[in-house]
Amino acid sequence: MSTPAPSASKGTVVTGVIGDDVHVIGIRIMEYALRRSGFAVVSLGPLASQKEFVEAAIETAADALFVSSLNGHAELHLPGLRGACVEAGIGDILIYAGGQLTIRQPEWSGVERRFTQGMGLDRVYPPGTSPDVPIRDLAADIAARRRRAGAAAEASE
Repeated sequence: MSTPAPSASKGTVVTGVIGDDVHVIGIRIMEYALRRSGFAVVSLGPLASQKEFVEAAIETAADALFVSSLNGHAELHLPGLRGACVEAGIGDILIYAGGQLTIRQPEWSGVERRFTQGMGLDRVYPPGTSPDVPIRDLAADIAARRRRAGAAAEASE
């Protein structure tokens, strides 16, 4: 596991390829783009388990998990990840997934619904998505969470 750069101020992201998948090109491109955009990246590499994602997120106080899959088995390995995060006390962590998430090639809106509404992921991206899109979404989501946390802190004073 590579450690985040201490100077990164936009947030910390744990990345990896879930389950039995060894395809790393997509996640390596995403990691490079995240670093270039000012995020600290903790890379788990291929063959990462849900437990490894959760442990790394706790260890690094991560803002988000970026899960990649190319072999289509994400639909087998991602159910329960949100629950594992909740159980570990990090239930509000952002969870994004991208790549070829299913073996079948159904309409993307159905895939997106299954992973967001059905599995509790925050955002999912189809194959071929430019890294700029999830990075823009991540920056906006982290900023919104920080604003809410600030407002809650002010309200409790």
